[in-house]
Amino acid sequence: MPTHLLDVDDLTTDELTTVLDRAAEIKADGASDLLAGQTLGMLFEKPSTRTRISFETGMTDLGGHAIFLGPEDIQLGHGEPIKDTARAVSRYVDFLMARMFDHGDVEELAEYASVPVVNGLTDDAHPCQTLADLLTIRERFGSFEDATVAWVGDGNNVCQSFVLGAAMTDLDLTVATPEGYGVDESVLDRTAELGSVPATTTDPEAAMADADVVYTDVWVSMGQEDKREEKLRAFEGFQITPDVLGDRTLMHCLPAHRGEEVTDAAIESDNAIVWDQAENRLHAQNGLLAWLAEQ
Repeated sequence: MPTHLLDVDDLTTDELTTVLDRAAEIKADGASDLLAGQTLGMLFEKPSTRTRISFETGMTDLGGHAIFLGPEDIQLGHGEPIKDTARAVSRYVDFLMARMFDHGDVEELAEYASVPVVNGLTDDAHPCQTLADLLTIRERFGSFEDATVAWVGDGNNVCQSFVLGAAMTDLDLTVATPEGYGVDESVLDRTAELGSVPATTTDPEAAMADADVVYTDVWVSMGQEDKREEKLRAFEGFQITPDVLGDRTLMHCLPAHRGEEVTDAAIESDNAIVWDQAENRLHAQNGLLAWLAEQ
């Protein structure tokens, strides 16, 4: 059976460290020809900037090739079952990356694919972003033990994968969300199995009190546009401004809704490392693909 990454805890803690180490090594030394002659099929239901460009550029850097397969390019969702797409495309490519709405669809893709499947984002999880986040934090602070992080905002897919990654690396994390917008209990149960449940609160100021890093993300995710006004009301008091941020480091997975979860001044400040995060999508995924090729 191939090794898949549908969420970050599909890796063991040792495997996660290995992937991050490999990513750092490739970032420092280059990666030409590691995946020479290999092809990544990229299935997209959701549009993307960072996911598409980082995976496509990464495969070029690694000596391989990537094929973009959008919703109008293949039969997925147009009459062909996911399991048939998985089995057919597996005969042509060495890896599959899927950016989809329903997490169950990526699980089905992995069930029937005969090549590794990487989750490039679903409504429930974003493990590739977490790999990049962890790589960025380790670069910035030297070790996970030297950083304390406050997540301030929605307990969304990015947050849920990040709390799992934090648990796997013993990263000190507090999650502040409005009532009713917290991390799913099943995800918190998984962090408990990993040994470290994040502190949770509805008070962003309390969450940030001892933090070195403040991490936020959009309040209205793709596909939630009909809930926009409701969510904007619920998240009053959660906006990150320069005054709120102080001398802390700011993280954001991008794209940012400037003027909502974060102000323009905060994201343009010297405290923001959002562009390092964005770059590290490339390096983290290169490390992942190189590791998957060896399994």
